[in-house]
Amino acid sequence: MIESERKVTVNVKYGGMEQTFTGDPNDVWVSVNRFFGELIPTFDVACKITLTVDLAKLIEDFKDVIAISPEGPELLIPKDKLTDSEVLQFYLLATFVSFRLGKRVTEVMTKEELQAKLGKSMKITATRLGELVKQGTVVKTEEGAFRIATIGVKKLQEELTAIKAEVW
Repeated sequence: MIESERKVTVNVKYGGMEQTFTGDPNDVWVSVNRFFGELIPTFDVACKITLTVDLAKLIEDFKDVIAISPEGPELLIPKDKLTDSEVLQFYLLATFVSFRLGKRVTEVMTKEELQAKLGKSMKITATRLGELVKQGTVVKTEEGAFRIATIGVKKLQEELTAIKAEVW
């Protein structure tokens, strides 16, 4: 038997991982078993602690709170029933969703855009944004714009029921 006839190639795809094993059938068998025995459990555990956003669920959860219009992000609830921080986060959330849906070219808003949406002075807007950045729910980019952090999305989802109860 020719040496090349004893080679086998196995390609394994699992989640976002892909691995190809080539070689002697026995060596490939051992490698594939190691892959399943070591790497997949580690990948599964990592997935459990990886914070991700389910866009469909996010839209369903916030369909009565935020909207995306051709003019930009909008709130469907009166701003005067929310704290300034909640207003800012909801606008950033609507911007995030708009970007993910391909309706906006960026997921960030400038301080000036947020100040206009909040309808308060620049000092109040800057103070609230600073607090949100310090809490980790909002991220300030190198360019000085702002976006909602993934943990900020998760916290808003967790607080949504309480916020709705206060507003309605």
